[in-house]
Amino acid sequence: MPTYHIITIGCQMNISDSERLASRLEQAGFKKTDNKYGADLVIINTCGVRQSAENRIYGLIPGIKKENRKAKIILTGCLSERKDVRRRLKKYVDAWLPVKEILNFKFKILNYQRRGNDNFGNQDYLSIQPKHDSNFSAYVPIGNGCDNFCVYCVVPYARGREVYRSAQEILAEVRGLVKRGYKEVVLIAQNVNSYKSPIPPSPPLSRGGDFADLLKTINDIPGDFWIRFLSSHPKDMSDKLIKAVASCEKACPQIYLPVQAGDNLVLKRMNRQYTRADYIKLVKKIRKQLNLPSSPFIKGVIWKPPVSITTDIIVGFPSETRKQFNNSVKLFRQVGFDMAYISEYSPRPGTAAFKLVDNVSPAEKTRRKNQLDKILRQTALANNKKYIGKTVRVLMENQTKVGKWFGKTATGKDIRFSAKSSICRAGNFVKVKVTGAKEFCLAGKV
Repeated sequence: MPTYHIITIGCQMNISDSERLASRLEQAGFKKTDNKYGADLVIINTCGVRQSAENRIYGLIPGIKKENRKAKIILTGCLSERKDVRRRLKKYVDAWLPVKEILNFKFKILNYQRRGNDNFGNQDYLSIQPKHDSNFSAYVPIGNGCDNFCVYCVVPYARGREVYRSAQEILAEVRGLVKRGYKEVVLIAQNVNSYKSPIPPSPPLSRGGDFADLLKTINDIPGDFWIRFLSSHPKDMSDKLIKAVASCEKACPQIYLPVQAGDNLVLKRMNRQYTRADYIKLVKKIRKQLNLPSSPFIKGVIWKPPVSITTDIIVGFPSETRKQFNNSVKLFRQVGFDMAYISEYSPRPGTAAFKLVDNVSPAEKTRRKNQLDKILRQTALANNKKYIGKTVRVLMENQTKVGKWFGKTATGKDIRFSAKSSICRAGNFVKVKVTGAKEFCLAGKV
């Protein structure tokens, strides 16, 4: 039986794509191996959002081919259709597989006999039943692609325009996961809150069929599980959706809300379609709604923590002055993020920003990144200290090498804790009393 090995670089959508690709391969008679140097087929699922992610493949792929000459190498993901990438790696890569072509996988390059039903008709690849890496937490893609065309972003070109799955199909996948005992469902798309069911939804989904309706309907599925979602575009975070998150007892009070810049002129040049004031007003609205004491998350002795806000931000966008960057500094201090993914701008071929002069020096970009990181550590620590002495609900994930367990709170906080072996199992919910806090991690005891 031929073997396969998948290497995934990038976001949660890439992870989900790899899980569906793994399922597709196993339907065709392949067997998974953890050894990339011994596999018959090696697939690299790439990310083109940052130059650092792209650079990884230029060392990785030749290295695999050198150690495993018999392997067929397939490159998929965001870089699979870039002509310059194809030229650079043409002597190492045997086939290029755009994500949307997973169902049309070309097995002929492998010279292996396929097995089973290979007739998928006109199915979308998102309808493939995935092979999940976890048995208690699952990504559920509700759509693919993006219509926003932020000038620095490759996603609309690599993945195409927004296409969404029907509400019925999403609900069926979630029900199946809950029935199999999954405790966490993560709804993902490039922009979840612009979701609209492509076909008229049927009961119990309400007539609108938007993301707020979908969230409320999933919340009504019987079972003990959490719902998370990402990512959200600030311009599409509606009052209806905020109220839905606040009213759904299974919806985690964690909002991933990329800001990308704290200066109005930079935001306009990025084509983000909101202002600094819009963003701050939105954060205040989210906190007002989700921090209400009457939230369904208060159960027994479990403390309801404040909503956590996570963001993305780019430093050193072309022509960003120090004065403009200082507005991002002020925004970080004003909002007090729980977590932020701070990226140094890198030009991406094919995007509108690629034509701009990348005139902020690498040293200045690093300085700005470090400055924001310092503020983030201060606000994250201050937010985490509020947990000390409180009891929170935690989803157990795994055990550390020194015997402690780690997991996540409903607000997405990493926590390490001691527990008796009788209740220790990945995928269990436990009540943990928080005894300590660092910038990005809590400590506690069951």
